[in-house]
Amino acid sequence: MNTSQIAQTLKNLIDPLTAQPYAHEKNIHAISFAGGKLVCTIALPYACSSLHPGIKAQMDAALLGMAGVEVADVQLSTQIIAHALGQGTQLIPGVRNLIAVASGKGGVGKSTTAVNLALALQYEGAKVGLLDADIYGPSLPHMLGVNAKPELNADKMMLPLTPFGLQVNSIGLLIPPEKASAWRGPMATGTLDQLLKQTLWSDLDYLIVDMPPGTGDIQLTMAQRAPVTGAVIVTTPQNVALLDAVKGINLFQTVRTPILGVVENMAVYTCTACGHQEHIFGQEGGQKLAEGAGCEVLGHMPLKPAIREQSDKGVPTLVQDPSSEESRLYREMARKIGAKVALLGKNYSDKFPTIAVQ
Repeated sequence: MNTSQIAQTLKNLIDPLTAQPYAHEKNIHAISFAGGKLVCTIALPYACSSLHPGIKAQMDAALLGMAGVEVADVQLSTQIIAHALGQGTQLIPGVRNLIAVASGKGGVGKSTTAVNLALALQYEGAKVGLLDADIYGPSLPHMLGVNAKPELNADKMMLPLTPFGLQVNSIGLLIPPEKASAWRGPMATGTLDQLLKQTLWSDLDYLIVDMPPGTGDIQLTMAQRAPVTGAVIVTTPQNVALLDAVKGINLFQTVRTPILGVVENMAVYTCTACGHQEHIFGQEGGQKLAEGAGCEVLGHMPLKPAIREQSDKGVPTLVQDPSSEESRLYREMARKIGAKVALLGKNYSDKFPTIAVQ
């Protein structure tokens, strides 16, 4: 019994998120076959632990069709690798993939989305960090209920805080909450560079970066100089939000950063008294935006007071109400993002020397 035989048997089991077989020769490990019992480990390329029982059941059933197999036991694991980066960028130590969560304008729920997507990826089995890159209006400390200042190690590296198991850093943890960050572009971008590269991130599959709204210095610096694996664009269906979101997409596409998808927030409001649904900010705006960008809508999030209330309390939706429909939607979007990252090319930046032109 070998990997080729197992892969051939499982080739018709297709992952709907990647449109590729779950199993292939390179991700099948630790095969044992004795007394009619076949045991093997298959490493999936993105975090989707909530789906493992269903995938395992399909694989076990398929392997029982192999000659001599009386008992099949597939053990699923997750192996997330670093993926292709923009030209001239290097991986950040301790971070395999950096995902920017961006919006064209403020007030569309970008930070709420970043927090809950990070928690959803963690829920699915990934190791996740969260960086607040909104230098002028940091909100993650409040949303996560933290206010302690990061400690420094002997090498003067900041140790991230770990609310709800995430590795987190923010300028909001370093300055008083009431103090305005009245900084010009170079100072702001320098601060972001320090937060990104002088935080001791540890073995992260994904670092989610909550970007400031718009397309200014910080966004351009992040897109050009940071190792951004891909970007998630957050918008509402409203035309005004869409006009600005297009600019954000164009910025990332200009520097050849993949757009992983669009999150449409405040898609529909359901009256708590009568159940009537109303599209307060319009309909299908996120779909039109995604079509124009050549990507897909990752999800349509409803306008619900509970999401705002949970953020205001410092206990995000994924933590406060993990069984809610909103949490299910966040986890679904997280799996889609992980799958899209898994389809990108492998990163080889650490295999080549840095070349200095004199």
